[in-house]
Amino acid sequence: MKKAFLLFISIMFVFVGCTPSYENDEEIIQDTDEEETETAIIPNYNISDEEYKVILPYKPGKARGVIVNQVFNRYDIDEMEEGLRRHSKSVFDPENYYFREGQYLSEDVVYRWLGRQKTDQEWEDYVKSHEDRGARVPLTKEQYQSGLNPTLEGDESKAESYRDNPRYISHILEQNYLQKTSENKVDLKGISIGLALKSVYQFETQIDGKPGPTYYEDISEEKMLAKGKEYAQIILERIREIEEAKNVPIVIALFREEEQSSLVPGNYVTKTVVEADSTSIGEWEPINEDYMLFPSDEAEEKYPNDATMMNDFTSEVRDFFPNFVGVIGKGFYTNNELQELKIEVPIEFHGKTEIVGFSQFAYGLMMETFTNQYDVEINVQSPEKQEALLEREVGEEEPNVYIYQ
Repeated sequence: MKKAFLLFISIMFVFVGCTPSYENDEEIIQDTDEEETETAIIPNYNISDEEYKVILPYKPGKARGVIVNQVFNRYDIDEMEEGLRRHSKSVFDPENYYFREGQYLSEDVVYRWLGRQKTDQEWEDYVKSHEDRGARVPLTKEQYQSGLNPTLEGDESKAESYRDNPRYISHILEQNYLQKTSENKVDLKGISIGLALKSVYQFETQIDGKPGPTYYEDISEEKMLAKGKEYAQIILERIREIEEAKNVPIVIALFREEEQSSLVPGNYVTKTVVEADSTSIGEWEPINEDYMLFPSDEAEEKYPNDATMMNDFTSEVRDFFPNFVGVIGKGFYTNNELQELKIEVPIEFHGKTEIVGFSQFAYGLMMETFTNQYDVEINVQSPEKQEALLEREVGEEEPNVYIYQ
């Protein structure tokens, strides 16, 4: 390093487990149905002007937990939820709307919609199985046959049956956006729906009723978009049958999943806004977002300048620290411009002094290597825990540094 930096590091202590005080929060009344109301709280304070205030007490979504059983990449799960909120902000301004997890699509409904389409013969067998046991048939024919993924036609022991009828849609994510009314209540004023669609279809054949070989088939983005838009129209019509959702704007966005083993998430590829009381989807707006892993061949090809920058950073760390084991960078791009860069530096330390020294070094390296045109975050990890965090928001000159006890 050619330059020396003087770094004043302050230790930040975070206390958890304290009961929050709502003395300064605003009480409101929310309608839940025609006969019942409940008292809820809108916090006066928010962690950021860019984030939605969440109505308290917090209500988990009606389909809570479905996403972790349907989407198998943890990064996809996080980005699907966070990305849908991000894309909702252009329609439902956080200054004027409050956020709540989806309250109208239940777990049972979502699982039924994500299933394969049932044939008339399957419906008849379903009814007969209940009648033979003297049991009530719990679903209508329409509900039973509401699966969106195609019917599995042909022999379940043959890969062609699955290959010709892939499961395209993995999850349906619902988010609710509310506004306070003049009657000191909050009402549903908008819904966002994210559809998770596969880029790779994984399936097993059945041989004598037992699992057979596992296959992987790529699904083109063109095919994914066509099926996603088809599903979006069907889902819109079904949501409009819900009384509370008949006359509110609905945002629908299509999310393309990454491979299960990917270290970066997939991304939303298109979205549309359906006006209140409309049951038809108009134009779709393309979304040009991308997550990139450094180092990778794809990064070298798509973003060569940034790949070189990350290689230079890695080389400097390797030259400085003997216990270095590698650097992983994850970049987020919008319209091919880097918006956020997160870097993980795993190192084995032998004392607090080494951690402080490396943090000072990383501070200077961040200043020299990365411009302030995007957010940068460096997480310094030991095998036991996170040791330090350096972060700088876009436009800021110097990073903030936190060294953990």
